[in-house]
Amino acid sequence: MAAPLVPRLLRRGLEVFALISVIVFGGLLFYGNNLELFARAIVSLKWHWVLLGVVVASMDWIGGGLRLYVLAKHVHPETTLRGCIMSAGMNAWGTLLTPSQAGGGPVGIYTLKRFGTPLPVAMVVTFMSFVATILFFGVAGPLTIYFGAGESLEEHGVLGVLSLRQLYWLSLGGFITVGAIILFLVIFPGVARKLAHRIVRALERRGSAKLANRVEALNPGIDRAHEAIVAFFKGRGWLSLLGAVVFTGVAMSNKLLAGFIVLRALDIPAHGVDVVVLQTLIVFLLYFAPTPGGSGIAEVLSAAVMSIYVPRELTPVYVLLWRVMVGYLTVVVGSFVFWRWLRKAEKKPGELEEGMEVGL
Repeated sequence: MAAPLVPRLLRRGLEVFALISVIVFGGLLFYGNNLELFARAIVSLKWHWVLLGVVVASMDWIGGGLRLYVLAKHVHPETTLRGCIMSAGMNAWGTLLTPSQAGGGPVGIYTLKRFGTPLPVAMVVTFMSFVATILFFGVAGPLTIYFGAGESLEEHGVLGVLSLRQLYWLSLGGFITVGAIILFLVIFPGVARKLAHRIVRALERRGSAKLANRVEALNPGIDRAHEAIVAFFKGRGWLSLLGAVVFTGVAMSNKLLAGFIVLRALDIPAHGVDVVVLQTLIVFLLYFAPTPGGSGIAEVLSAAVMSIYVPRELTPVYVLLWRVMVGYLTVVVGSFVFWRWLRKAEKKPGELEEGMEVGL
């Protein structure tokens, strides 16, 4: 799927992300309706928990980098850990600045290439990190429920129709289903090609020749994905994939633990495992959010889901700290890195744009 990502698009994504976040946070302050308590809560924070949150926020970079490293070393031993850490962090940055997380993969691929990893290897490794994410949640999700996580969430529902625990199951099922379909198509590329050809013929009959050509162009990507699957599901590839699944847990720790850490920073008691289940639910529901980084949607969704623990008047400070840990810090660091690249690219016009015109 081609995804041209030029600096102008990423700058616009940053502007939209910041604008929506400010507007929604202002709305949450109005919802909390107690600026004095908001200020008092900020002053009385348990700062050792806040410091822990900052450390956990870096796992987008460190944990994600370790995941890429164990995958890349299997197919390209010259890959550097520094390049993988930068790629993981910039992938997270690109994800936060584009709708439906569309920009993360191309930015991560470009970063790996910038640090010396060949483009085909970078594309394969980035795809396999996505496979590792599917496997991690596909195994960890059901296991958490099997061992009793989320039982207290049965008492809390959505519009009186579903409990939060049932909604977690539903979103997990949807995530696994989408992942299973993608894995099926890359493991059996012949089926995917036949399906693509049928879609092409149907589009051509309806006069959509341009869209038909785009669908037809997916075939090489399907073949590349198939080769990646074959390489990692045999021999030592199993160990690399297992390591990637383990490091996925580390890479996702900022998203999964941020809620609990913020609650502790605010001195709000909560069942740790149940909070992790709720944070996982938020991750699933935001996966295809149509705004950059789920801005606006993320704040409102987090406030709604966590309202069973967070009093109304503390909602603004909770959401602010939560957003800092799951996104704002990565946005700040990633933007600093990207602007440095832009300055260097001024000497070679077009280099950055051309390097980022890659896709999966």
